[in-house]
Amino acid sequence: MGALSERIAVVTGASRGVGKGIARALGELGCTVYVTGRTTGPGERTIDTTARLVSEAGGEGRAIRCDHGDDGQIEALFAEVKEQAGRIDLLVNNVYKVPNPPAWGGGFWDHPIQIWDDQVGIGLRAHYVASWHAAPLLFESGPGAAILNVSSPGGQSYHFSSSYGAGKAGLDRLTADMARELRPKEIAALVLYPGMVSTEFIEDAAKEQGMDLSKAQTPLFVGRTAAALLASEALMPRTGTIQWVEDLAEEFDVLDENGQRPPGYPARLRS
Repeated sequence: MGALSERIAVVTGASRGVGKGIARALGELGCTVYVTGRTTGPGERTIDTTARLVSEAGGEGRAIRCDHGDDGQIEALFAEVKEQAGRIDLLVNNVYKVPNPPAWGGGFWDHPIQIWDDQVGIGLRAHYVASWHAAPLLFESGPGAAILNVSSPGGQSYHFSSSYGAGKAGLDRLTADMARELRPKEIAALVLYPGMVSTEFIEDAAKEQGMDLSKAQTPLFVGRTAAALLASEALMPRTGTIQWVEDLAEEFDVLDENGQRPPGYPARLRS
């Protein structure tokens, strides 16, 4: 039996990237994982494939299609989880929309206003909406339930664009304040800070730009650190805090699928 064998989790934006890695890692610990996203089917970057990988890892994967830019679809998602499972033990808010084209560099005046809605709407507002709908199901689980919001060091220093930073800083603050409001119910809310991660999007960009990803964290490595954190018995002392992937990897002795521990975020850039 896995450490999370009787736990019910929802991981948003899990068709690829960090969300996929977290879903798979929760599966390794025996969790039942609802994976959400817009892309379905047998391809490599779909929620159906992620759900299958969760089950193959030892958990139970369940795919529910959801466009997290649509409040009605978010509401329907949690209604379906309620009908099937009756509760949520772990909510991982990960869904994010990369603007097309990506907003890398330049001034805010160079970017279409739409990137605010992409990066802050999906990367912040959608997490609030999901948490709002998930709250009653977390309360059904009771003490020990948790919300994990996947953010970025971009919440503390400049990364990519001003709209990106605003979304990440907002998510960090939202999590801290959610933690305060959830504390009487003994439900934790935490932020996860990965380093550079070799997601599919980053790998595609690396091929075009000749980037070196040899020291990047893999999505499954990030996922395993998140899963180890969520399986631990000391969530409430951490509630409201930012948890860095490299610190968690050392604490819980986490390795990636290659048996390695990638280097962390540069110490000079950590606050």
